[in-house]
Amino acid sequence: MGWIIFLIGTLGWHIGMYGMFKKAGIEPWKALIPFYNTWCMVEKCQLKKAWFWLQLIPIAGQFVTIWITIIFVMHFGRFNVLHHAATVLVPFIYFPYLAFSSQEKYAGHEVYKNYKKPGSREWVDAAVFAIVAATLIRTFIFEAYTIPTGSMEKTLLVNDFLFVDKMAYGPRIPKTPLSFPFVHNLMPSSQVPSYLKWLQLDYRRLPGYTKVKRNDVVVFNFPMGDTVINRPDFGSARPYYDILRTEHGGNRESLMAKYDGEILVHPYDKADNYIKRCVGMPGDKLQVKQGILYINDKPAEQPDGAQISYLVKTNGTNFDLEQVNEENDLGLRDVATAMYSRTDSLWFINMTAASAEKLKALPFVTAVNIFEQPDPPSELFPHVASLGWTRDNYGPIDIPAAGKTVALNSSTLPFYQRLITVYEGHDLQVAAGGITIDGQPASTYTFQYNYYWMMGDNRHNSQDSRFWGFVPETHIVGKASLIWFSWEGGPRWNRIFRRIR
Repeated sequence: MGWIIFLIGTLGWHIGMYGMFKKAGIEPWKALIPFYNTWCMVEKCQLKKAWFWLQLIPIAGQFVTIWITIIFVMHFGRFNVLHHAATVLVPFIYFPYLAFSSQEKYAGHEVYKNYKKPGSREWVDAAVFAIVAATLIRTFIFEAYTIPTGSMEKTLLVNDFLFVDKMAYGPRIPKTPLSFPFVHNLMPSSQVPSYLKWLQLDYRRLPGYTKVKRNDVVVFNFPMGDTVINRPDFGSARPYYDILRTEHGGNRESLMAKYDGEILVHPYDKADNYIKRCVGMPGDKLQVKQGILYINDKPAEQPDGAQISYLVKTNGTNFDLEQVNEENDLGLRDVATAMYSRTDSLWFINMTAASAEKLKALPFVTAVNIFEQPDPPSELFPHVASLGWTRDNYGPIDIPAAGKTVALNSSTLPFYQRLITVYEGHDLQVAAGGITIDGQPASTYTFQYNYYWMMGDNRHNSQDSRFWGFVPETHIVGKASLIWFSWEGGPRWNRIFRRIR
């Protein structure tokens, strides 16, 4: 559908320009040559030649081209904002009208030069420019992001305000370009989608400076966020697929009956934004053993701020944990919520490895050990209870890479079926006769995209890839680069303008 719209738009634009060039006294064939046509418009409209070269700047140059085209339209005596809106939004209709309507004439440069904008038009132009500029910056260069949960503590804290660098991995062309400015997927204070789905573009990125690197802090679209229950207390907080699996036994008809008319399907670029650390790269083998992350059978680098839950055993001495925290510079953030079992003299504390070492050295502490979370295996990706995995004893699992071929069978399908069908867009069917992809028998599959494994630094308090699986490259938004402000009852001055590592 997108290609059909693109073809119609391209043909309409060039047919219209052909006729407009003819009316303007320019040889009409020149309208059909990319870039040369805008050079001709710049010359005809007596603009500075620099404007032609400025349109070659990536991203911003496209808007220079639109501006040149609007100036050309103004030389037809069309100064009304509605005509300019038609130039931007429906040129494939408006240009043929200007070209072939007997009521439209080329007015020339004198008419353009003598036109004086009313004051109201100046305000409209300024507002449009501000919206376009801010949308360009937000879409392709950087975007502000606020940390909503503690899943990345202590690297990132709740109410840290970040800049996300969208140039880092190559700006992603929006899949849904027709969207309300400055909002993500829902209109403010509503459950109404902020975008139109009738125009959707294929996945593309402009050239970037780097690839995603191991241990980058990455913002990405939630992979399981393509379908949501469209209620304020659901969305990605209570994912559709979790509700389907745990409350409806995988029966879609049952779920649809309960939430009739409230199921919303997002294009991938409109799924909620998540932020995690990229710990697994395409082609890696990943495993968690007794709470320790291993990559390719070697212990992974541990971020300085990474937290995990520990069981701290004492000799029964009574003490004030908050006071001990301050006196020994333990750096604990969750003192108020630390759990204590008086019978066993056990504390359940979420902290960094450095804090655990300091606590272990105190005279009344007899043992400090990682607490292994007893998760029901069915909660964890790929949701196969027989695997017996927990978040602290997980894997091994192989992360797909573009060009890598895997075998397809009953053991591998739970890991790869969603990647093949949802992320890479194929029709996969399983029947008694075997597996078919796009109607053809298949015993193997070669991946089109790279995939990544994301985990929160607060390892026991993070809904991450252990729960919902791989993140495809199509969903990568950008790199978290800078904390520009932070707030907790007041500004956290020591965090302002801190680089994210």
